[in-house]
Amino acid sequence: MLVCTTIPQIRSALQAHYPEKSIGLVPTMGALHEGHLSLIRASKQENDLTVCSIFVNPTQFNNPEDLLKYPRVLAQDLEMLEKVGCDYVFAPEETEMYPQPLSLGIDFGDLERTLEGTHRPGHFKGVGVVVAKLFNIILPQRAYFGQKDLQQFLIITQLVQQLNFNIQLKSCPIIREKDGLAMSSRNRRLNEAERQVAPKIYEALKLAENALKSHASVETAKKTALQLLNDFSVFEVEYLEIVGAENLVPLPPSMKVEEFGKPIAVCTAVKLGDIRLIDNILIP
Repeated sequence: MLVCTTIPQIRSALQAHYPEKSIGLVPTMGALHEGHLSLIRASKQENDLTVCSIFVNPTQFNNPEDLLKYPRVLAQDLEMLEKVGCDYVFAPEETEMYPQPLSLGIDFGDLERTLEGTHRPGHFKGVGVVVAKLFNIILPQRAYFGQKDLQQFLIITQLVQQLNFNIQLKSCPIIREKDGLAMSSRNRRLNEAERQVAPKIYEALKLAENALKSHASVETAKKTALQLLNDFSVFEVEYLEIVGAENLVPLPPSMKVEEFGKPIAVCTAVKLGDIRLIDNILIP
């Protein structure tokens, strides 16, 4: 496994492989867990070479304290990637990715002004720019993302379509702990008491899913899920919405799932102490 820290280094390393060998890219911000490793494995199955990027991107953080506290454990990440058979790692410093202050942005329209976008203004502009940079640096045939960041995946899909990137995007299933908690780099910041209650987030999503599948209305399903979360004073629910999975537009309160005829997502963001966790469930 070769670790590169500059753009010329990773470009030079990959140059010999174009165009004969296919390249899969797994963009990450490090603090890796089994969810990330599942993306590496998916890439290895479908490509000749796999590149994992590790970069805590400052332009997608609207909360400076969150950026400061984001876990950075590069040595541990590299060990995990070596064991899973990653071929290349691109781990640049901030000055390498942003030698000058960022002066451009991308507007993703209504898609960036709902759910996560409402609570994290500017977040997806930062995501769009850094992913476009990584695509241009690595030139992968495929890129892999986790379903937990559903809105991010839809944003990047729009990026690829509208800027004509010749890249196939892959969304991979959420990897969960045995108690249902979606794996996240932020989970390592939870204290013992918070970690014990955190699985209730997934439990609430399952309640909404089961209610919808039992022909309850959207409004009833939401109330059922929120009731569980509101029973725990440690939770601060930022949103829990039932939306179309293809565009994240909220479904009418009186609608029942069988009337919609398209995939549905139940999405939530919950603060547990000062740690913000997101999760979702897809209903085909």
